[in-house]
Amino acid sequence: MEAILDKLGRPIRDLRISVTDRCNFRCSYCMPKEIFGDDYVFLPKDELLTFEEVERLARLFASLGVKKLRLTGGEPLLRRGLPELIRKLMDVRGIEDIGLTTNGVLLRQHARALYDAGLRRLNISLDALEPDTFGEINGRGTGPELILSHVDYAKDIGFDIKVNMVVQKGVNESEILPMAAFFKERGITLRFIEFMDVGNDNAWSFRKVVTKKEIFDILNTSYAMEPVDEDYYGEVAKRYRYKDNGSEVGFITSVSESFCATCTRARLSSDGKLYTCLFASEGFDLRELVRKGQSDEELLEAISDVWNRRTDRYSDERTEQTAKNRKKIGMSYIGG
Repeated sequence: MEAILDKLGRPIRDLRISVTDRCNFRCSYCMPKEIFGDDYVFLPKDELLTFEEVERLARLFASLGVKKLRLTGGEPLLRRGLPELIRKLMDVRGIEDIGLTTNGVLLRQHARALYDAGLRRLNISLDALEPDTFGEINGRGTGPELILSHVDYAKDIGFDIKVNMVVQKGVNESEILPMAAFFKERGITLRFIEFMDVGNDNAWSFRKVVTKKEIFDILNTSYAMEPVDEDYYGEVAKRYRYKDNGSEVGFITSVSESFCATCTRARLSSDGKLYTCLFASEGFDLRELVRKGQSDEELLEAISDVWNRRTDRYSDERTEQTAKNRKKIGMSYIGG
């Protein structure tokens, strides 16, 4: 089929697929433990998309213009048999890139199988090198040394790795320079993510945001950097290179420098709902259509209709009031 465009002329190029709503961390900005306690009820297995259903939908999205897939969660490594899904997705015609976002806790036991299945790119979340700070943020007391050892292990296998750091004022901005120095010397790209109002559970406010400009000014006290041209239309990260060794840093600037105008991302939740924005209030149930026996043509028509009607530009329109009052799907449910 022809590639599809939304109401603002944006094509669909990226599909983020959540494979589970479960996570072994309770990060304050995503799944705060006060809400996601030990008795929290997650989705039962029969409500999750099967790997065959994910593969089928990925093929349909690829026929509409999707080139990149990213597996997310929750924590995707909690989904059993993930290498099997990677192998299926590697065979989807038109897909040029597959990545996976993980907190890294289970990476050592799964990295080799994932690599052998064809996965090459990992984004690993790590918000601090200082043990108490990181343990407080992840809500489990897990120290950074465990994650760092798994980063080294995956890098030695051959993975291309980026590390994601969500920066919050009064929480971990003191870790900006230590994190930068650590990953610069290892040649691993560090991406600073502005604290976002995803979902309604993370007590977000503008006052807690450390902007890209503020982070850049901190880095500039120690390092000379130069901008890097974007690789493709719709690239989210604003990229810079250290002049002395060529390592990169990136900035995800959803709050201070919105990138809605070129957003090409769709999201598929683990129970098969299609979302056209990270800050969406509701999704379109593709699983129901799949399990009712709809044909590929009928599914393509449904997906196209959702995207053709898309007008999302939440980050352009964000105010303190919309952040507080708009009901939004949680990040742990549809992936970051």
